[in-house]
Amino acid sequence: MSTPLKGRTAIVTGAGRGLGRAEALELARLGANVVVNDFGQAGRDGSGGADGTPAEQVAEEIRARGGAAVAHTGDVADHQQAAELVQLAVDTYGALDILVNNAGILRDRMIFSMTEDEWDSVIHVHLKGHYNTTHFASRHWRERSKAAGAPVHGRIVNTSSEAFLAGSAGQPNYAAAKGGIVGLTTSTALALAKYGVTANVICPRARTRMTEDVFAGFAEPDEGLDPLAPEHVAPLVGYLASPAAANVNGQLLVVHGGMVAVVERPRVQAKFDTAKEVFTYDELDALLTPHYKDRPPDETFAAAEVLGLKHG
Repeated sequence: MSTPLKGRTAIVTGAGRGLGRAEALELARLGANVVVNDFGQAGRDGSGGADGTPAEQVAEEIRARGGAAVAHTGDVADHQQAAELVQLAVDTYGALDILVNNAGILRDRMIFSMTEDEWDSVIHVHLKGHYNTTHFASRHWRERSKAAGAPVHGRIVNTSSEAFLAGSAGQPNYAAAKGGIVGLTTSTALALAKYGVTANVICPRARTRMTEDVFAGFAEPDEGLDPLAPEHVAPLVGYLASPAAANVNGQLLVVHGGMVAVVERPRVQAKFDTAKEVFTYDELDALLTPHYKDRPPDETFAAAEVLGLKHG
């Protein structure tokens, strides 16, 4: 069995269940020591008290398979607890090499019905949670690189969503947070490249506690692996964490059911120049109105539909 991550140490947030659990198990299978983080709240909306059981169970599962793992039950949306998470990896295994940000919650509501708390809580857990761990991990890698006088092995895999790519009417908070994570990732990729660190972001589609409503109409097969199983996503995370992916940086990849799609950055669809020094309303009307005249309102998402990326 190939073990490209042997001797490396990984943090996986939100790893007590679903995607995070599958990713933690895969990284361990590839040889990594794994710090399994999960705050453990019972509700997918972040409700309920903290519970260390899910993280502890996954860590024990890794150890039972012959791997090395410790559990961390802190809240990554808390700046200090995120610092303690990174420090735990360093103190336990000597260094941190891989950070997989996966923790999140859902509080779905249409934009006209959403409360301020529903907005703030989702942005807090997803976007600030990604920032917190990335901040402390990047400081660790920068210091190591400076001390060594050479690049180090650092890998960040962040988790966005097709809700950002293709839109999701009842998830303005979630879609905004996931869009912000893409921006955070590309900025981080540019900032850390000289230290040997890569940062990439995935949009996974999988049947988990977070997506039980989305995929309620898609029955699991009677035989074989569910096309929506998290195990379809985990191998890509393992690859992005490995030395083989050294040239993969600042990329957005959609993954599900045996498919990986590399998403291009936005491209200019059309360009208009003013005939004078400054545009006038009438000139813009004459140029732009015909351009959009026969287009349906949702044509923006046509590319996503072609790839089969909607409803993730």
